[in-house]
Amino acid sequence: MNIAILSRGPKLYSTSRLKEAGLKRGHKVRVVDYLRCSMDITSHRPKMFYKGEPLVGIDAVIPRIGASHTFYGTAVVRQFEMMGVYPLNESQAISRSRDKLRSLQLLSRAGVGLPVTAFAHSPRDVSAIIETVKGAPLVVKLLEGTQGIGVVLCETQSAAESVIEAFRGLNAYILAQEFIAEAGGMDIRCLVVGGRVVASMKRQGAKGEFRSNLHRGGNAEKMKITPEERSTAVRAAKVMGLSVSGVDLLRSNHGPVVMEVNSSPGLEGIEGATGIDVADKIIEHIEKQAKPGATKDKGRG
Repeated sequence: MNIAILSRGPKLYSTSRLKEAGLKRGHKVRVVDYLRCSMDITSHRPKMFYKGEPLVGIDAVIPRIGASHTFYGTAVVRQFEMMGVYPLNESQAISRSRDKLRSLQLLSRAGVGLPVTAFAHSPRDVSAIIETVKGAPLVVKLLEGTQGIGVVLCETQSAAESVIEAFRGLNAYILAQEFIAEAGGMDIRCLVVGGRVVASMKRQGAKGEFRSNLHRGGNAEKMKITPEERSTAVRAAKVMGLSVSGVDLLRSNHGPVVMEVNSSPGLEGIEGATGIDVADKIIEHIEKQAKPGATKDKGRG
């Protein structure tokens, strides 16, 4: 099989591990910088070019699209879909997961456990937002934030009002969520591949830090999850339409709640913490699923 990894960093851990796993299983694998791709959007004859040369003979693509390049990256994935190439994660699913508000609304509709969340446009509705999430302490999140950036814990009502008003004054869209104090700065990352959790780890925030992101100094270790947590992670990935995803959960007093569903989960932390060859399981999934035209939405919408 001829596999293309859509990534801007061939030396990044996740990209290099996926390439290594693909080669080990006997496939041809190349890393393609999706920002150097250009598209011929001719009716019935869609084509892809890479660095000015036709990109042909690709059987499957593994999107590793950075958050800052979601628009163009998903356009490239969508073009491959129109050409009948199998995408590990489809363009629509990636777009869904990158829109925090949309993803929470979809998860809510499906009955997946979530923290109480509020969203409003006008700064004049700050009090209503705070009241919706049961008051302070509460967490304020930028819709565009990643890796813990743009996430603020507001311990008092006045602090929450100031933060929300400041963000809205900059025309930044934010979510307010209840603070799950019982989680103690710990969350669970579940790596879901093909509808099952293949690896899970506990991420603990650094001392004095409520965010557990490894990029922010948190540490990780292997963790056995409960059947309810496993089911929640699988359901969240299914709602997003993602074949591969990192689902972040918190343990709350009313059961597991989903914080985020990541369409390009990093492999370094979870492989290091669990010792599980996640990259191999992803390539194995592609082997089972990749067929010409095996895209559910065929690039529609």
